[in-house]
Amino acid sequence: MSDTLNLNVRLKGRLRDHVTRELDTGAYDNVSEYVRALIRRDQQQTEQKAFEAVRAELQASFAEPESEYVELTAEDIFERNAHLLS
Repeated sequence: MSDTLNLNVRLKGRLRDHVTRELDTGAYDNVSEYVRALIRRDQQQTEQKAFEAVRAELQASFAEPESEYVELTAEDIFERNAHLLS
C-alpha cells in the first residue's frame, strides 16, 4: 500500500465559491493545503471529543464516595479490557 492517498474532489456552486474565497485570503497556497488543514481540524475535534469523554468518565468516578470503589488488580483490568486488544 502506498504511503499517500490521492483524492479527486469536484466542487461547484457554493462549495467551490467558499474554497475560492479561502484561497483568496492567502491563508492557503492551494486547495490541497486547505483540505489538509480541514482534515487536521477534524482529527483534532475527534481527539478532543474522545478526551472529553474520558474526562467526564473520570469526573463521575471521582465523584463517587470511596465506599463505592472496587479494588482491582492489574490482571482484573487486563481481563476486563481484553476485547479492546483483539
